Amino acid sequence: MFNRKLPLRYQVEQSLRSEILTRQFGKTGRLPTEEQLAKRYGVSLITVREALRSLEQEGMITRRRRFGTFVRSEVYDHHELQVLGSIKTVVSQQANEDTEVLERKKIAVPEEFKSIFHDERVFFFRRLRRKDGTPLSYVLNYVVPEFGSRIRASQLKRASMTQVLSNGIGAKVVRIQDTVEARLASPEIAQILEVPVLTPMLYLTAFLYDGSNRVIDLACIYYRGDRYKFSVDINVNA
Repeated sequence: MFNRKLPLRYQVEQSLRSEILTRQFGKTGRLPTEEQLAKRYGVSLITVREALRSLEQEGMITRRRRFGTFVRSEVYDHHELQVLGSIKTVVSQQANEDTEVLERKKIAVPEEFKSIFHDERVFFFRRLRRKDGTPLSYVLNYVVPEFGSRIRASQLKRASMTQVLSNGIGAKVVRIQDTVEARLASPEIAQILEVPVLTPMLYLTAFLYDGSNRVIDLACIYYRGDRYKFSVDINVNA
């Protein structure tokens, strides 16, 4: 079951992390004993202890002498991403988050986005959102020049890009199209969001359209998988 090219400790750690994040250890959050884990994975007790030590240092588990190993309750303190068809709802999910604007500049449209934008250049924004000092999400925005040139970093510290476009500079946002997929954290994303490389992430792309069906903003957002869950509310009678 293991890849010979990767350390056993790392592979056991990643397997346990996946089970923790998908709530495989029941209501108590109690993990099997070291002996049981060693037998399950076919590895030594030393390998299991190294994997558990890494997860403990990361703050995912707590080890209680004579009682066992348990998932920390904070791990399941998820923020919920809800899709309810309301711009107000989408915007409200970003409340109570501290935003740091890392970069604002005009760039050539990246090759992969050239079919999306009619302009040759766009304004590029990079932001990092935190709560209580912990990084939650990393946001990249590509905004058409007529609007991007008018957006200041100070505005994005207090409001979302959607709010700034709609209320701050008067852009007419008519429709938002979101896509959510699973991704693993690259070394760059892992460093920014302070998680291990290959940590599960929620990756969202959001297209903001104006009345002429033109994309005026493309947002690419990396959400920490251990801090967010995705929820969809569907009314079957509508």
